[in-house]
Amino acid sequence: MAAYLIPVIRFFLQQYWRVSRPLTAGARVLVVDPAGQVLLVRHTYMKGWYLPGGGVDRGETMRAAAAREIWEEAGIVATGELTLFGLYANFKEFKSDHIALYVLRDFTQEVRKSAEIAEIGFFPVDALPDGTSAATRARIREWGEGQVPPDFWAHDETVRV
Repeated sequence: MAAYLIPVIRFFLQQYWRVSRPLTAGARVLVVDPAGQVLLVRHTYMKGWYLPGGGVDRGETMRAAAAREIWEEAGIVATGELTLFGLYANFKEFKSDHIALYVLRDFTQEVRKSAEIAEIGFFPVDALPDGTSAATRARIREWGEGQVPPDFWAHDETVRV
């Protein structure tokens, strides 16, 4: 029953976003360990591996949201600077979403269970797990190669009027 409801709910949310175009904000973090490996998370509610992160709450800065999300999802506590790498637009599903991507190298990690996260792990940038999202791979590649971040989270997006 739930498998049937998810596409129906998604359809109605897309129609709502198409009409109202709410502006939303998100923050993701590229956490890099001393060996140069990157942290990825696998959620319980969708397939694939992603950089940790999520939505920015009302009254919260993007940096504060990034710090909160890495704590909630992976037990990571920033002991150094969360450095802004890029700011991306994401117009998928007809919403106007903006995502700040931060890089964190200095941190501690505590064992923490999350109902939202099925699995976490640090992976070499040249050996990411199967199922790592294309956008996640692109962000890691941009950072690793010192590229200037593009405007869009997904490479197939265009500006909608």
